[in-house]
Amino acid sequence: MAGGKTHDYHIIDPSPWPIVGSASAFVMAVGAIAWMKAMPIAGLQIGSLLFGLGLLGVLFTMYSWWTDVVHEANHGDHTRVVQISHRYGMILFIASEVMFFVAWFWAYFDASLYTNEAIQYMRVDLTGGHWPPKGIPVFNPWELPLFNTLILLTSGTTVTWAHQALLENDREGVKKALWITVALGLLFSCVQAYEYSHAGFKFAGNIYGATFFMSTGFHGFHVIVGTIFLAVCLIRVYKGDFTPKQHLGFEFAAWYWHFVDVVWLFLFAVIYVIGSDFGRAVLPAAGH
Repeated sequence: MAGGKTHDYHIIDPSPWPIVGSASAFVMAVGAIAWMKAMPIAGLQIGSLLFGLGLLGVLFTMYSWWTDVVHEANHGDHTRVVQISHRYGMILFIASEVMFFVAWFWAYFDASLYTNEAIQYMRVDLTGGHWPPKGIPVFNPWELPLFNTLILLTSGTTVTWAHQALLENDREGVKKALWITVALGLLFSCVQAYEYSHAGFKFAGNIYGATFFMSTGFHGFHVIVGTIFLAVCLIRVYKGDFTPKQHLGFEFAAWYWHFVDVVWLFLFAVIYVIGSDFGRAVLPAAGH
């Protein structure tokens, strides 16, 4: 039809959010650098203020941009052709996240399997020639780490329950399953915070602490992001969003959550279980 839409693609309306988000990220980065380096800007120590303003701008951009995306989804702009592109994008995003964690696993394996590496001339000083290094009271994998593993595995089951309920148009089932999943995500974060507070080692000063906190800490951050993602989906369910044939946002949240589950299984097996058996017996952390 003349003047009408004759294709299945979504031509996005002009949006302010790319430039607003870029400017906010720039201000946040400059503020973070000035804050960490105690660098004055125009003669004033305002690094923390700039960082805060930039962070607020980034968060506002995320909220506003994703609100626009939800509006587009609810008004038929996400056709089947568009959804294919979105799925490719989410797959590539998760693939990039996989490689992100590969870096931390690589660092952990390099430090734990090559404690006497000649090229790394300070490696022996940091590890004592074996793994875990002397004086590092590692966590017992069969206590809190196992409990958190069971929490995430259960949450993977409940998010699958929510997806199946959505496919069957059982909205009450979706709500119940998502409430349980969000609660389990929050419980995992609380247990991990408790575990960190009782760790017998610190991030700084030893290679074990650095590799441990970077890998498990970034995973914990991803759990928080996934919990927020699912909580937003729960709010959208209460608002009447999603249908058995149109629920791409929920589907992506479920994909992300399953990714978080799988990464944790590798972390639990490598760092908590196998890592505790490198060199000596498991010692419970202080406070356990």
